[in-house]
Amino acid sequence: MGTKLITLIAFLFFGVKMMAQERVPEALPMLSIQPIVALYPPFDAAMERYKYDYRSYYFSMYPKQLPHVVVTAQRMDSDYSKTPATISNANAWIDRRTTPELLVTTPGVFVQKTNHGGGSPFIRGLTGNQTLLLIDGIRMSNAAFRYGPNQYLNTIDPFSFSGIEVVKGAGSVEYGSDAMGGVVNVISPTPYFNPNGPGRIRSKLTSFWRSQDMEKTLHGETDFKSKNLVLRGGLTLRRFGDLVGGDTTGVQRPTGYEESAFDIKANVKLDSSSFLTVAHQFFRQTDIPIYHKIQLEDFAHNHIALQQRQLSYIKYEWLAPHISSQDYSSQQLLARGLKLGLQKITATASLQSTDEHRESQKNGSATFRKEADDVRSLGASVLAEFKLTDWWRSTLGLETYHDLVGSTRSDVDTGTGSATAKRGLYPDGATHLSNAVFCTNSWESDDWNFTGGLRFNHFSIKVEDENIGEAHLTPSALVWNAGVLRKLDRFNTAFTSFNTAFRAPNVDDLGSLGIVDFRYEVPTADLKPEKSYNMELGWRHQRENWTANLAVFRNELRDLITRVRVGTDSIAGYPVYQKENVQEGYIHGVEVSSWLNLSQGFWLNGNLAWQYGQNVTDDEPLRRIPPLFGNLSLQYWGEPTKVRKFRQNWWGTLEWLFAAKQDRLAAGDRADNRIPAGGTPGWNVLNLNGYWKFSKSKYALTLRAGLWNILNADYRYHGSGVNGVGRSVTAGVTVGF
Repeated sequence: MGTKLITLIAFLFFGVKMMAQERVPEALPMLSIQPIVALYPPFDAAMERYKYDYRSYYFSMYPKQLPHVVVTAQRMDSDYSKTPATISNANAWIDRRTTPELLVTTPGVFVQKTNHGGGSPFIRGLTGNQTLLLIDGIRMSNAAFRYGPNQYLNTIDPFSFSGIEVVKGAGSVEYGSDAMGGVVNVISPTPYFNPNGPGRIRSKLTSFWRSQDMEKTLHGETDFKSKNLVLRGGLTLRRFGDLVGGDTTGVQRPTGYEESAFDIKANVKLDSSSFLTVAHQFFRQTDIPIYHKIQLEDFAHNHIALQQRQLSYIKYEWLAPHISSQDYSSQQLLARGLKLGLQKITATASLQSTDEHRESQKNGSATFRKEADDVRSLGASVLAEFKLTDWWRSTLGLETYHDLVGSTRSDVDTGTGSATAKRGLYPDGATHLSNAVFCTNSWESDDWNFTGGLRFNHFSIKVEDENIGEAHLTPSALVWNAGVLRKLDRFNTAFTSFNTAFRAPNVDDLGSLGIVDFRYEVPTADLKPEKSYNMELGWRHQRENWTANLAVFRNELRDLITRVRVGTDSIAGYPVYQKENVQEGYIHGVEVSSWLNLSQGFWLNGNLAWQYGQNVTDDEPLRRIPPLFGNLSLQYWGEPTKVRKFRQNWWGTLEWLFAAKQDRLAAGDRADNRIPAGGTPGWNVLNLNGYWKFSKSKYALTLRAGLWNILNADYRYHGSGVNGVGRSVTAGVTVGF
């Protein structure tokens, strides 16, 4: 504990000292800088649209003419610098391998990996069904999301989106259940229309390779742009070999798997004020081993045979004619200023399906178990945005989601080949219906900004099970939030916010029957929503070449649904548990982040997060609380230069990722075979990577290379079932034409 506090104080002291020295002038939000590192695809979008080099665009035009717009925090376009919330961005950074790994350098986000094919983000100490996942504002979280880490964020192709917004400690008013820790919103690219010419086609091909046969990736994408139509499509094929850890870990076999994905998106301009978006995403992984179960729990075979997700949605947007633009972008509209009255109507309908098939067999057992769970989610929402006065903006929304859960199990006798149908992990045919109405508001002046919102959510959850009979729950939740932001001077802003949140019991809570983690879980018939009360105090310092951010928070947790031991019986060698609303606790912590321009082209970027969680009911730590962790990177952005008729530029970064030892463990942590006896050791990892881009007119060549875990350290993110990648080399090439 003393080491953690000393490290934290030193980090804070560095930030305050740099501010006192006033090494650089002017204001630039941290999140306005982060899109610079998005080589793929925001970099090309900026180049294509404005014909400026990336430094001129982001460092001159962007901060002075267009505010940095965030969409997740208030469910409407908002200027980040005036938003009383902690928001971070991550970009589509293909060197990071998977979508969850894109978040490892995001301030305050800790990524656990139960297996090589997974990845579960912890936001302020919470994960799984207590952290909400969205795709383009549409719920990805469904009625079968389980407590604790899950793999579902890794069912999003990292090539299919342009960025991720992470809102911490907020989101229930805007999006409903599950946002107790925060919200992860994955945002797909929306290419601009081409108003000044005929339709044109652009394409890219990308390949990526990691040494020791750990990864082979091939991706292609094409987009078509015309005055009234934009089409974009992508296809990805990937093969991950067994993960090779550092130092003495060696090959972790079996951990490899295969994955494929495609996505297509069309934007249609119906008239000067109406727009239609149609999108479809498909993602598939096959034969993903659960490494720690095979190594530690006497399984000869334990795999996710199939992990598949599909999302289709259609979105209609109407803009008031006096604010519509021939070449519409939300940033331009916000910069031009919205007029009074109804500004925008957005209607969205979605269909999402997730399929998870599991196969397992114990050593020495003749039973080969096959399980299949599928969830079909229908969603619809209507949002109306208003500007009621010059200083008051408001959004009113209605939304509904309906989940249908299917679950089957078959035990196959390997000796005879006969199969016996059994009850699946969940009751087959269970349903989960959510209906909600909500309102968010923002009141702005030159130096003050107030936000507030209210949401009422009603649920109908039906589960019919042979063990508990028919259970029909109809819980409701009323949540609200409020925030105040004050501009202290030219460079400094302070804010505070209070957010209430909830998580309604889902089908996984009510109906699980079988082995979950290292327990045997049986169904329950009566649960009520979990609740949280998050308080936050924040400070931002923003200049052209330096930004600093500090957030202090406390999250009070009530009526937590937790597994409780049922008697002393065991089933198949696993202790029996059932879920109940019996736990109270809290999590508080500190997050610090900063960007600093050291000299021409050199940037220093760092962040640090510390969290402390306590289970008040059992007088012990909350489970799976991350240790003190963070990262520091030195980046160089070379000025674009011309060689004859060609443009070239390059970028490089040396980064240090670190985590302290986590030996403050709950009883459940000590019983978790993924956590070493005495806790998870601390670790330090150094990475070096960069790219060189060579372009002319419509053609571009980008070469990437990286050296990862330079010191070949053995390390593991707390609670993970596999160790991190050891020393390895990566190489990639992208051809644009």
